[in-house]
Amino acid sequence: MLLPRAVASAVQYDQALQSASPAEVIAAALDVVGRDGLALVSSFGTESAALLKVMADVDPAIPVLFLDTGWMFEETLAYRDQLILTLGLRDVRTIRPAVDALAAHDSDGDLWSSDPDTCCRIRKVEPLAQALTPFSAWINGRKRFQGASRAVIPVVEDDGSKLKFNPFANVTPDEIGLIYASAKLPPHPLIASGFASVGCMPCTSRTAPGEDPRAGRWRGRAKTECGIHT
Repeated sequence: MLLPRAVASAVQYDQALQSASPAEVIAAALDVVGRDGLALVSSFGTESAALLKVMADVDPAIPVLFLDTGWMFEETLAYRDQLILTLGLRDVRTIRPAVDALAAHDSDGDLWSSDPDTCCRIRKVEPLAQALTPFSAWINGRKRFQGASRAVIPVVEDDGSKLKFNPFANVTPDEIGLIYASAKLPPHPLIASGFASVGCMPCTSRTAPGEDPRAGRWRGRAKTECGIHT
């Protein structure tokens, strides 16, 4: 889907793409900023393969940024490597926190327990902001069905000086399941162990049947987001 060249703002892009498919949203993002100006950010989590598959069908050379916080499950790291091969992803970049920030704020490795907001800031928010510096726009996998904090996310939004594309904003769990089934995508290995959503190991727990998929993230705390999207 090619957007009119007169369209300039995130609001106008969002309006133009309200009925677009995820593939059309990604293609439109490419049309707007080009491959050199676009990155997809992926956690390689329990639903990530669906968006990565759609992206790979559009252009497998779009840069993919993966945050290795130092607290990732070994299963997630293995899944990342598996999907790179399965989907033919050509430019996956692993981003890590700054060594000096960890030394200054989390030398004992227990900040996740005492101050999870600061832990997320130095292990996720700041490294990603630095990695996104050269790009004009980025793609992420948030969906409206993922809870109240994401219920009204637009398809396209402003993110400071960048555009943020949310091609899966309108998708349903069934549609994601269909992508997995039709493409025979491998599931995240931790799903079988009861993890509906996977982030950093210390702050991720299993969920019970029927529980909100993200209920296992920062369980027992008011925190629901790492800060990347807030």
